[in-house]
Amino acid sequence: MSTSRDKIFQTLRRGLGRGPEDAAAQARVNQRISNPQRNLVPQRAQLPQPQQVDLFIEKATALTVTVDRVASANDVPHAIAEYLLQRNLPTTLRMAPHPDLQSLPWDSKPMLSVEIGHGRSKDLVSVTPAFAGIAETGTLMLHSGSQTATTLHFVPDNHIVVMRASQITGSMEDAFAKLRTSIGGVQHWPRSVNLVTGPSRTADIEGVPVLGAHGPR
Repeated sequence: MSTSRDKIFQTLRRGLGRGPEDAAAQARVNQRISNPQRNLVPQRAQLPQPQQVDLFIEKATALTVTVDRVASANDVPHAIAEYLLQRNLPTTLRMAPHPDLQSLPWDSKPMLSVEIGHGRSKDLVSVTPAFAGIAETGTLMLHSGSQTATTLHFVPDNHIVVMRASQITGSMEDAFAKLRTSIGGVQHWPRSVNLVTGPSRTADIEGVPVLGAHGPR
């Protein structure tokens, strides 16, 4: 008996006019995956890397994202503690089990309580890495994995992302090219890749913008 997945693929094949063993179509797909071609990339993001960082911050802050630049990774716990204090938020963090985060000197801020694990509805603040920042739109590229649970990206009200300036790219195409190189082949693609541009928001009711509709505020 066919599984639900098989039925979905059969429906897609019928819509595309393909048979279950269309070798020519499969060859075209394999060629496209193994040799991806770039789309037309807007000129505004093709800048020297320091200017890409400035553009990312400009675009992100225009979307009500707050950005704090620190001199080194060792300064991250202090910056997070200040962020929580200024907004009267609890000092308990739900953090991704990523080595770049776990190696930070959290002991320098003993008032912070750092918990490792996936995001839960009771968590108000999460801390995760990002794979890349996209300067053109102020977008974060996040992906799932054993060290980056997607629930940390979308469940807590406050999402703190730690990212090096060197991770910022000019365009979405640049970010995906970087991801392909990093993962080492399509067989290692993460289950999900999420592009997040600013806090979750909606204006469905009477055109009034509301933050935090479907994720962090």
